[in-house]
Amino acid sequence: MKVLNDWRFVILLCLTLGLAPFFPEPHILGKIKWVLGGANGMQFMDWFDIILHGFPFALLLRLIFIKLTKTKSIN
Repeated sequence: MKVLNDWRFVILLCLTLGLAPFFPEPHILGKIKWVLGGANGMQFMDWFDIILHGFPFALLLRLIFIKLTKTKSIN
């Protein structure tokens, strides 16, 4: 899975799928606000949206974690 370790591809995913639609606010931010507000009235599709739009950011966090742990083990 070389593509999942490509920084450029993961950042492109974050900027497109992760933040789409962009107006009036990124979709993932609206869903996170909804969850932090108690998630009242959320249905399955709303939870699926969080997973779908959050996946690129999970990949980015994974790459950051790999990069940080790889540099610590070398030193």
